[in-house]
Amino acid sequence: MASDNVTVLVGTTKGGFLVSGDAQRDNWSVQGPFCDGWPINHIVGDPDTGRLWAGDGGDWNGAGVWRSEDGGKTWELAKLTKGQVDDWAANDPDFAAMIGWTDDPLPFEGFSQIWSLGYAHGTLYAGTKPAGLLKSTDHGRTWEKVEGLTNHPSADSWNPGAAGLVLHTIVSDPKDPKKFWIGISAAGVFATEDGGETWDRRNRLSNAEACGHHDHPAAPANGETGHCVHNMMRAPGDGDVLYQQNHHGVWRSSDGGRSWDDINAGLPSTFGFPIRVHPRDPDTIWTLPLNGDSAGRYPPDAAAAVWRSRDGGQSWQDMRDGLPQQSCFFTVLRQAMGGDRQDPAGVYFGTNSGSVFGSFDEGDSWHEIARHLPTVLAVEVLDRV
Repeated sequence: MASDNVTVLVGTTKGGFLVSGDAQRDNWSVQGPFCDGWPINHIVGDPDTGRLWAGDGGDWNGAGVWRSEDGGKTWELAKLTKGQVDDWAANDPDFAAMIGWTDDPLPFEGFSQIWSLGYAHGTLYAGTKPAGLLKSTDHGRTWEKVEGLTNHPSADSWNPGAAGLVLHTIVSDPKDPKKFWIGISAAGVFATEDGGETWDRRNRLSNAEACGHHDHPAAPANGETGHCVHNMMRAPGDGDVLYQQNHHGVWRSSDGGRSWDDINAGLPSTFGFPIRVHPRDPDTIWTLPLNGDSAGRYPPDAAAAVWRSRDGGQSWQDMRDGLPQQSCFFTVLRQAMGGDRQDPAGVYFGTNSGSVFGSFDEGDSWHEIARHLPTVLAVEVLDRV
């Protein structure tokens, strides 16, 4: 199955990058940084049009979403909240002139970053820090709040994880535009089936007695998985099969998140950040375990491996060919693993040491396709099959 090209979309602490390969997924080249060097927490694209969006922000810049209509050649910013730079410019006309600042009013306040993006059925969604959800129906030019989530009855009890209270995962249903899921650290999984008007909190264990109770505040307890979900994906097919990597394990749900099964047996660690699902096979998944939240957050034994399951998490195999097996202390963050839709499927991940690795045989072997980038925060793939 051929394509014109595959472009790996990379968000980093110093802007967005495009890592492009040819139809054979070879001859990789790097373009960037884009988005004026803003920290890019997530970058996604529409394979039908080639349109790209990058979510960013921080205390200095404020929050915003960049949009490219020409495959990354040029970018336009929809700035959503102010940052420290705006306060500086407001009080220093020379600085304001130097950076081209204007005092145009911004549409929101109360959040400093865009942490996640999701595009489906013509609507673009954005997750914020602190946790909230925005949507745009004009390709990212204007935005509105999804108030149904903001007003959820449990909102007062949401507690921030180590990175703060962030809405980091947005998962859509391919057929139903009103049905999608989100992940919040540390509030857990939420689902809507009416386009965001109402939300159901979905963290229940399928067998709470068997899973037991752990003392770690992010671990399973009181019949729930633990609310510090790190990343989540929906499997292909008609069933609402979901997978998540959270702070304390990998979990599978066969009922849209209404209950979760522990699928950690065979993995070297319960801690990790990303999860990836095959684009056509709902039972093939990949994850990248790290040694623990307080043990360094690097691969166990300082030897990198992506772990693959072909049977929905009943068994696991470590895939190491091409990955560093000595003195490997990198971290792979929650949004830093992506995949293409080729055959065989490609899997990609980025590290906090600035490398991007790709596998073009579903994990059997790995190749470093980019290196010496800034800290990689997010990896997604734009390909046209």
